[in-house]
Amino acid sequence: MQRAWRLLAVPAALTLLGLPAHSQEAISAKSGLIHYVDGRVLLDGQPVEPKFGRFPQMKEGSLLRTQAGRAELLLSPGVFLRMGENGELRLVSDRLSDTRLELLSGAILIECAEMIKGNALTVTFRDAAIAIRQDGLYQIDAETAELKVYDGEAAVESGAQALRIKRGKALALEGTLAMRKFDTRSGDALYRWGKRRAEYIALANLSSAKSLYDSGARLRASAWYWNPYFGMFTYIPYRGILSSPFGWRYYSPREVYVIYAPPRRAAVNAWDSTPRHNADLGYATIAPTPAGRSGTMAASPAPTTASGAPSAPIPRESGSGGGRSR
Repeated sequence: MQRAWRLLAVPAALTLLGLPAHSQEAISAKSGLIHYVDGRVLLDGQPVEPKFGRFPQMKEGSLLRTQAGRAELLLSPGVFLRMGENGELRLVSDRLSDTRLELLSGAILIECAEMIKGNALTVTFRDAAIAIRQDGLYQIDAETAELKVYDGEAAVESGAQALRIKRGKALALEGTLAMRKFDTRSGDALYRWGKRRAEYIALANLSSAKSLYDSGARLRASAWYWNPYFGMFTYIPYRGILSSPFGWRYYSPREVYVIYAPPRRAAVNAWDSTPRHNADLGYATIAPTPAGRSGTMAASPAPTTASGAPSAPIPRESGSGGGRSR
């Protein structure tokens, strides 16, 4: 039987993982994959209408425009770009090692769960060049001409001026570069939508990381991975457990066992070092993520199957492409 997931051979430095035979055969090892759209979105003047398992790829020089809609792009593994309504974005360079974009209008939110060493991301807006080299969460708004750093650090150059902007600071991008503080606990509609998208992708990570572990496949670097059950790509870190700036967790195949394996108890005595399963503890002993339990899961009791056992909740979305929205 053909496996539900299948690896696609690509250079280790690029590490994009592929699709089952019934969907897109290959994705380019470049930045600019249009992973999800909600509403009316145009690529070089043509409506974006992704089908299940097939995702449009922006080319260098391509212009992405959102009208009454939103869009999500995959850049290098672990880096997501989400654009709000009435925005225009040009892809200047699609190389993973040197991704460059130009914001013409609207607002974008960049989630960097992992900025892989050797990769670079630069966004230009008018005369300002914003270099992102660290994990974090960044919002650039053309209407207010402002950069907000919710987490991480960005380097900004405009003419002869150069500044580094850290967490909790907003920077005016016109005229003299001037900083102010802002509340990182609050956000606009784009921020809230980005947080929901990050949650869905983190949920898809769990089953994908387990599938990789069960298959015996070994990653050589962090990667995008196709999850046919969620209908989206998810992010798989090479090692460890990484947290998105929103607080959701991404598990590597070697670490995802902490979710699926039974909890263990300490040895009986100093001479017996064998860990034992304690059936009385149950799975509730696994600590929740720092962000708490999933809002999707907490919204209502999990549906039950015919046998009465709870089944996994499935988030609902209304858009097209990778996953669903609400």
